[in-house]
Amino acid sequence: MALKSSDLTATNTYVVEVEVDGKTFMEAVSKVFKKQVKKIAVPGFRKGKAPRAIIEKIYGEDVFYDDAMQDCYPDALDEACKAAGLKVVAVTGLEATAVSKEGFTFKATVVVEPEIEIKDYDGIEVEKLSTEVTEEMIDEEIDRVRERNSRMVTVEDRAAENGDTVVIDFEGFVDGEAFDGGKAEEYNLELGSGNFIPGFEEQIVGHNTGDEFTIDVKFPEEYQAENLKGKDAQFKIKLHEIKKKELPEVDDDFVKDVSEKDTVAEYREELKEQIQKRLDGEAERDLDDKLTNAIIEKVEGEIPQEMIDNEAKNMVREMDMRLRQQGMDFNTYMKYTGMDAEAVLEMNKPEAERRIKMRLALEKIAELEKIEPTEEEIEEEYAKMAEIYKMDVEKVKEIIPEDSIKEDLRVQLAMKHVKDNAVIK
Repeated sequence: MALKSSDLTATNTYVVEVEVDGKTFMEAVSKVFKKQVKKIAVPGFRKGKAPRAIIEKIYGEDVFYDDAMQDCYPDALDEACKAAGLKVVAVTGLEATAVSKEGFTFKATVVVEPEIEIKDYDGIEVEKLSTEVTEEMIDEEIDRVRERNSRMVTVEDRAAENGDTVVIDFEGFVDGEAFDGGKAEEYNLELGSGNFIPGFEEQIVGHNTGDEFTIDVKFPEEYQAENLKGKDAQFKIKLHEIKKKELPEVDDDFVKDVSEKDTVAEYREELKEQIQKRLDGEAERDLDDKLTNAIIEKVEGEIPQEMIDNEAKNMVREMDMRLRQQGMDFNTYMKYTGMDAEAVLEMNKPEAERRIKMRLALEKIAELEKIEPTEEEIEEEYAKMAEIYKMDVEKVKEIIPEDSIKEDLRVQLAMKHVKDNAVIK
């Protein structure tokens, strides 16, 4: 197999001419014959037993040529493109130009990875989120823990207030007639929650346990029940019980109940460390996002649509794998969301383009900065992967080529270079 020519015909598009030698081609023809002879019936021979020479005499010398060329195309094109230094994204055309026992030649139209430019990636100015832990943050966290450990207690010495939970019977009437779905007994309703139509909860406020009363409300015009839209209604209410949320006091006993600490001071210090860790993580992720956006904006070059389409398809496959891990398949997901496969693919294309631009940018930065991972870094990466997949390191090395590890590490190191040289405020 040999590269004859490689010509740029449009942006990111080449026509590559490839020659396949006679020996390789004839070996492919023999393989095709062995696969297809079982299906061929020739008079005077049992099915599948006719000699190749007889079949070629009856059907023509080139009877197996097309299938043999199909078998040869992938490897031949791959070798030719490597020889031409082309990173192929998609093959959009394939045409045989000459064929005989001596071999064949073909032309392939291929879309390749673009040559991009990126400048001014050193000294990118970004603002980092504050990671200062304030006393208010600690107090808010303690309040959330108190909420989780609260209990409901009956109120007997006052009327109902917003924030209370009341236990009520109610029945609704429109034009003096009770309507479906408008009745319940011993219903627990949090006043001020907005769960009921406007005016309902507000008119319970101020009433006491044991009160029986009627409230007047108006159903919203956009109410889901057609027969109640915009209608005036009356609800008969009986208030059985008023309950309020009681939060635990923040003392050493509370701390022992909710943590492994013994005192409030120790607990506050523990919370401070937890909040600090969370803020640090959020700040780093936010910083990475800002740097990513800045890098993408600096990319100059035309990204082939085929490259975006391929990445979007990869993202859909990743989504399918995640869904399966959660016990749901892709078809079920589409049914729930009301989307079809094409819509899901289109939805992923903007992010696919961002991923591609970022990857190409970091590869270019690695090239410009002559970034290469050390042997120690490569071994560390293999060790991490072995830990993740619970496999022996040597087994991981058999599965994942070192070139693939190097390529990923170059990208990671390029991002580190950008981050180390950024102006962080």
